[in-house]
Parts: sequence; structure tokens; C-alpha cells
Amino acid sequence: MNESKENKEGMTQRKEDNFSEWYTELITKSEFVDYSEVSGMLVFRPAAYFAWQTIMQAVDKELKANGVEDVYFPLFIPERLLKKEAEHFTGFKPEVAWVTETGNSKLEERLAVRPTSETIMYVSFAKWIRSWRDLPLRYNQWNNVVRWEFKHPTPFIRSREFLWNEGHSVFATQEEAEKERDFILGLYLRILKDYLALPGIPGIKSESEKFAGAVHSYSIEHVLPDGYAIQGPDFHLDGQNFAKAFDIKYLDANGEYKYAWQNTYAISTRELGVMIATHSDNKGLVMPPRLAYAQVVIIPILKKGSEKKVLKYAKEVKSMLGKFRVKLDDSTDYSPGYKFNEYELRGVPIRIEIGDKEVQENTITCVRRDTGEKTKVEKAKAEQEIGKMLDDIQASLYSKAEKLLKENLHVAFDYASLKKILAEKRGIVQAPWCGGAECEAKIKEETGAKITNIPFDQSAFKPDAKCVYCGKKATCVANFAKSY
Repeated sequence: MNESKENKEGMTQRKEDNFSEWYTELITKSEFVDYSEVSGMLVFRPAAYFAWQTIMQAVDKELKANGVEDVYFPLFIPERLLKKEAEHFTGFKPEVAWVTETGNSKLEERLAVRPTSETIMYVSFAKWIRSWRDLPLRYNQWNNVVRWEFKHPTPFIRSREFLWNEGHSVFATQEEAEKERDFILGLYLRILKDYLALPGIPGIKSESEKFAGAVHSYSIEHVLPDGYAIQGPDFHLDGQNFAKAFDIKYLDANGEYKYAWQNTYAISTRELGVMIATHSDNKGLVMPPRLAYAQVVIIPILKKGSEKKVLKYAKEVKSMLGKFRVKLDDSTDYSPGYKFNEYELRGVPIRIEIGDKEVQENTITCVRRDTGEKTKVEKAKAEQEIGKMLDDIQASLYSKAEKLLKENLHVAFDYASLKKILAEKRGIVQAPWCGGAECEAKIKEETGAKITNIPFDQSAFKPDAKCVYCGKKATCVANFAKSY
């Protein structure tokens, strides 16, 4: 394959020069996703959907082990239900896509295409829950949702349709509901680290940034390489707001009717965008091994006269690596160099090169996608060494992402410093805040930065700190950032 062909099919944008253009080129040229005929809606190609399915299975396993059951509710929600909880409806109204007719007939009532499922689910919950014996009710559904308000969708990051889990729990007491928060946020943090190799900052949302209809919202926040923050998985303590709107009551052990306490929580396919934007480079995708569609690709280097011997050896190596997801590319349409570039573009964690020399030495040559490091491994130790290498790549990607987060985490104790950091460095700026909505709104208006969350880790807070904007006594340190 000639050099011009290889360059044409590889990456042309550089991550450090134009992050946005690099990202949009990356996701399609790597064959991770493709654009559909509907603006803002993606086609998940096998590698992307495999990664999402792996996340689904890992989350689902832990949820089920903790007593959560899977259900499925309809895609369409009658308008009257969406309006039942006023704050919730107002929060989602700009994003809702409506179905108004079928065939040649207009519907008597508009149907919302699911932006989230509280309203359709809670009508049923009100019917099913009668006494304290019916509680807790802890359900989860894996589905798609549509939110259409924004003009410039970004694949994964701000898609008009995305996939997620919707966890919906109903408890008899506030204490039980609050206890679930730590389990869910802990689960999401483990999944982010163990599968996506992503760190995040957990914390509580400010009143103005919380989920519409919730009493308190909690989130895990990321920082992308361009310095912009983005929200990851979240958990919402909904209190009794929906219970009162949908009449979800139970008869307690003393024979008294009481309103239930509810939670909602989710992790979405947005995380795939955060993952590939964080780890990938100018050659293409860099995939964490646990989410890689192929973990290892074997590329035989065939020379005239030794083809059969090299191919036989390559097949033996593949057979030895049966516990991993291995692809043997023995096609003859393209040169080994072209294949090297192709699998780097697709983010395969380890490339194994096998030629005459490897056969003679009874070895394999391994090349790591994340570092480009090349290592000779004895054939007999292939399974053991590949396993170690994949584990090391997973850990190394997390360490690198953690370093990126720390480098983009700043502290400011006065407004001038806050503005300077946001303008020159971006990232997340931890600054003392009085808790006042007016100060929060003014900072957002003047800098374009919002409070992403108030971190659980308040080690940057000083008891005598003054609010970064108004100068009054601060109550906490808040994370300010320009965000997607």
C-alpha cells in the first residue's frame, strides 16, 4: 500500500491544535461510530456498542447483587403525565420531542419521546405500592432517551439521543433513601476507574444546577483535555416531590399512610466520549483493554517462501491467547505497515508482530498502543506476559488521566485569580463560595463558568475564607468551570 493512501486514511487533525476537529475526525475514522441521517444521532458501530455493553453488564451485575431489579417502560409519555410535577416538566420542556400524529390522524394528546422516565414509571409505582411490605422498590431500566434543545450537538458529549441506565428507587424512610447514594456513587466511581480508566470529582450540585424535581443532586465531574468540564454519572435524592405529585403512598406498620422517599440515578454513553477524548492521540483511538473490542491483533509479516511457516506459528500464538479477545489479520490485501496504522487508528491495545525472525527465535514482538513500547516475549510465556501488559495498560491509562485531572484542578481565593485562570487555563477552579445564588449567577454571567458541583473533598476550604465574589463568609469550596 503506497504512502499517500496510508496518510489519506489516517488522522489529519492534531489533538493539541484543534481538539474539536480532532475529536470529530477520530470517532469516525476509527470506525467507532458513524453519523446517521438524523442530526445529532449516532450509529454505534461494533466497537462502540461492545464497549457500552461491557459497561452495562458490569453495572447491572453490581445493581442486581445489591437488590435492584430490571424493568422496561414505554418510550412515549402522555403530556398530562409529564406536566404532573411542575418543576420537572419546566426543566425538560425545551428538550422534549413530541409525537402529534400517526398516519393521517392527529393524536388527541401529544406524546413525549422519553426525555427521562419518572412520570411514566411513577403512575405505575402509585398502583403497585400499598403498604410498607412493598418497600423498598428498586428498579432499573436500560434504554434510550431523546433531548432536542441544543443547536450544535457533539457526538456522545451532547447527543440528541443517548443510551443510559435509569435507576428508580422507592423507600419508606429518608434515611434509607440517603443511604443508597453512597452505594450508587461508589459503584459508578469503580466502573469509571476499572473499565473506562477515568477519574472524576464527586460532589453535590448547587440548587440552580440540580436535576429538575430533585431535592439534591450529586454528580461525578470530569475534565477533558481541552480544559472544559463535563458531567459524568449522577444521583438524585428526589425526596417526596414525585411521591406527592403522583400519590405514591404506603400504609406503615402503625396503620398510617405516608408518602414514600425516592431516588434516581444514571450513567450514560456520554462516558464513551469522555473516555476516547481523554485517552486517544494523534494516531487514533487508545482504548482501555477491558473495553477494547479486540485486545490483541496478530499481524504476520509474510515473505516469499516462508508464508506457511509464519502463518502456522501465528495461529499457534492465537490459540495460546484464547482467554483474550484476539484478532489474527492474515489478509494479503494490505502491507504490514498499513495494518499497523489501521489498528493503531482503531485503538487495539497490543499489536503482535510475527515474522521469520520471531519463528526462528520462538518469540513474539509485542507493541503497546498507549506508549508504542516494543517488547520481545518468549512464545511459551505469551499468555502470562500479554495478561500483565493489558493490566499495565489499563492502570497506566488511569494514572495518566488522573494526572490530567490534577493538572486541570486549580485553586483561587479572589475573583481576579478566578477570572484569570478560567480565561487562560480553563479547567476546574476550586474557590470559596458563600452559597448564594446571586453570586453564582453573576460569576456565570461574567466568566461563562458555572458551579459543576461542590466537592465532597473540602480539603481546599479554609474556615476563615471569604466568598470569591461578594467577600462574605464562605460556607464551602465550589468547583467552577466552563463546561460542555
